[in-house]
Amino acid sequence: MKYDYVIVGAGSAGAVLATRLTEDPDRSVLLLEAGPDYADLESTPDSVKFGNNPWRSAYGPDAHTWGYMAQATPDREPFILPRGKVVGGSSAINGQVFFRGIPEDYDEWAELGNDEWEFVKCLPYFRKSETDLTFGGDDFHGSDGPIPVRRLTYEQMLPHASAFWDACKAMGFPETLNMNHPESTGVGPRPMNNIDGVRMSTSLTYLTLARHRMNLTIRGNVLAHRILFEGKRAVGVEAESGGEVFSVQAEQVILCGGALNSPQLLMLSGIGPADHLKEMGIDVFHELEGVGSNLRDHPAVFIPFRTNMDEPDFLTPAISVGMRYTTPDSKHRNDMQMSPILMTSEHRPAGIVLDEEGTYTGFSVALQKAVTAGRLKLRSPDPNEQPDLDYSYLTDPWDRERMRSAVRLCVEISERPEFENILIERVAPSDEELRDDDALDRWILQYVGTQHHSSGTCKMGPSSDSSAVVDQYCKVHGLEGLRVVDASVMPDVVRANTNATVIMIAEHVADFITDGK
Repeated sequence: MKYDYVIVGAGSAGAVLATRLTEDPDRSVLLLEAGPDYADLESTPDSVKFGNNPWRSAYGPDAHTWGYMAQATPDREPFILPRGKVVGGSSAINGQVFFRGIPEDYDEWAELGNDEWEFVKCLPYFRKSETDLTFGGDDFHGSDGPIPVRRLTYEQMLPHASAFWDACKAMGFPETLNMNHPESTGVGPRPMNNIDGVRMSTSLTYLTLARHRMNLTIRGNVLAHRILFEGKRAVGVEAESGGEVFSVQAEQVILCGGALNSPQLLMLSGIGPADHLKEMGIDVFHELEGVGSNLRDHPAVFIPFRTNMDEPDFLTPAISVGMRYTTPDSKHRNDMQMSPILMTSEHRPAGIVLDEEGTYTGFSVALQKAVTAGRLKLRSPDPNEQPDLDYSYLTDPWDRERMRSAVRLCVEISERPEFENILIERVAPSDEELRDDDALDRWILQYVGTQHHSSGTCKMGPSSDSSAVVDQYCKVHGLEGLRVVDASVMPDVVRANTNATVIMIAEHVADFITDGK
């Protein structure tokens, strides 16, 4: 059988595209996923189903991840980089913060030659994707989309979270009850796609709407090897399942593997930087220098504290409140995030070691508009071998300056009276490290890691931009019948958690396809 569309990757973008494209009964769609498919809530494992403990979902023994390791900074051991390997992708293992970027993020994309992505054109797709259970439908929020979104109230929060809220307000930061409002800044409740402890992934939301359709075929445990071409037109995918290698044919191929898998598959197919492909022994089919470059993320450090709090329940929400603000003298609004988190958060570094006695919490401090970008390369032409990931966090001096300032501010917040009966002692960094810029830089570079927002490796832009991989309709430059639709197309990572934006991108591209663009 030849499909109209084969979608590679059933994550945050792929599940959305499959659902929207099959609304037309005359379109046939094959959705491929390297991980397993759990077709309903009852068959979904607890580590995927329940989202209040994202540490278990992302790092635990039952985590559905690729097992990636990545380089954060030179002279350090690689760190664990969880990315979802299951239908639902990373939306099935994440922390469920359904947080939009600010208007400037999308307007900057437009200024780079992608005028279809200015904020006013993206907003309808944010609204289309969600049902906001806190604010209901209005100019900025949806009321009938697949993703339910809610916020905890101040009264529902644990002591460390409400203390953080109070301390930030006392220091003069504004209160924002609606972080998804375009003008939002300051401290307030996180918008969450978690209902009664259940993670509202794109599998349990979007695909649930479409699984009954005869024109949608979903296949789990299928690893794509390469894209097939006739001339410069993509005509299918070579893939493997159960040890068998086979080909599937399609009128169009859409890569939705995310910021790591999509550029990897392009390079395995001979699409990418010519010198690197030759180094890997891969014939250059189509040279695109930008594939795998511009690896963006939010560098984050975790500041741990021993507390007086009772040990929280295993499924207590790990995150409920946060703050975003503009660092001193920054030209970028809202370029820093700060959040109190439980040790069950996915933002707790995997390598942190604490004494068994006592209870602990901490603060995640994450730079939202980093100058620094990393890169992705292949290690070999074997699709089963993970790519070489180098994030080069905080290489730029201004990035380090802003992180130092944020760490010191976070410590200042923690020392306020609001935390007097909650925090016993700061585990790290030490007072000596905090006093000296060079020492604090060394501590930050030793512990900086991911906020789980990898983006940018198949950058969107006009053909005049030599670093661009796709045009603004997400079509791969110089090829036909091939699109990339996921976080990799972001020219820069938005100043927020990325899941809501990836879903918006897929909604937007679904309409491009319907409109023949």
